[in-house]
Amino acid sequence: MEANEAQELQEQAEHAEHQKTLRPVAFSMSVLAVLVAVTTVLGHRTHTEAVLNQNKATDEWNYYQAHKIRANDTQLTLDLLSVVTIADKDAAAKLSKTYADHEEKWTESLKEEQEKAEGIQTTVEQAEARADRFDLAEALLEIGLVITSVTLLTRSRIYWYLGLVFSLGGILSALSVLLLK
Repeated sequence: MEANEAQELQEQAEHAEHQKTLRPVAFSMSVLAVLVAVTTVLGHRTHTEAVLNQNKATDEWNYYQAHKIRANDTQLTLDLLSVVTIADKDAAAKLSKTYADHEEKWTESLKEEQEKAEGIQTTVEQAEARADRFDLAEALLEIGLVITSVTLLTRSRIYWYLGLVFSLGGILSALSVLLLK
């Protein structure tokens, strides 16, 4: 065996030993990449849920508005009937009662519609809050992944530790979604 072959074997052995010390870094990068993907999907689904619920809330508010307009028209008709003289008193009384019954029915219906629309709006706000947490988690995990990858270039473990700190923040942000109502 020649001297340069022995030196080459020694360099390869050192390189292999150095590669073993970077295995945890490479493994943690793989785990972080998976966590970024999962968090991204959860964030997108939560944003989609918020948009769909916002559409439902908009429909419900439109339905409420239509009922409100009908109730207002009925009130105007009742006001008009109270000042107009109608020759047939029985027909006028019957007509007034019909409109009064409609007004009472729509007043109750309006309260229910408003509560339903507000409930859906609350659901939208909750979904948006969860989506914000997932977005923050995604950003922190991506930052952690990039900083951790610098370890492979510099061979300095400080970047690995710093990347893990950012990643931990991302994980905590994602898990904080469970604490939201």
